[in-house]
Amino acid sequence: MGGAKGGSTTLDGKTSTVGRVKDRLSASEMVFSVPMAGLTVKDASLIRNSLPEGTTAMVVKNTLMNRAIDGSEWEAVSPLLKGSNLWFFIEEDIKGSLSSYKGSMKEIGKENEVLGGCIDGDILDPKQVKAVGALPSKKELMAKIAGGINAVPTKLARVIKAPNSKLARAIKLATEEKSE
Repeated sequence: MGGAKGGSTTLDGKTSTVGRVKDRLSASEMVFSVPMAGLTVKDASLIRNSLPEGTTAMVVKNTLMNRAIDGSEWEAVSPLLKGSNLWFFIEEDIKGSLSSYKGSMKEIGKENEVLGGCIDGDILDPKQVKAVGALPSKKELMAKIAGGINAVPTKLARVIKAPNSKLARAIKLATEEKSE
């Protein structure tokens, strides 16, 4: 008795794969895709291992990906469902994930450009994905906001203190002029 037993060849395997992809999509802030053409299994493993925590890379058959995105905000990626693709499911660190991918490709010595991506149901072309990767991360923004908030009391103290010191200087000058 022969027959396929792989995860994407049996009905149970396909159903399981669609379920896993749906779970990853529901937890993701962004997804993007790169062509698998020219990448070896070793290359894909290197890319996967270099990704930050919360980011997953999977090769998903187009028909299974299509079933997973059907009726969801991720339907926008359907134009990217051509050829063999490596999909990245990013939960938080968009900038880190894109830089990690870029660094891995440099290490491998290949140039597989991003095909496109999706955020909040909006399809992104390769240039837009690159632009999103250049934006500050959530942690960087929080640090800037915290720094701005911490600066407010210091500036407020200077403003409150400034009139008093000016008043004191004026009184000192007035008393010095009267005594002369």
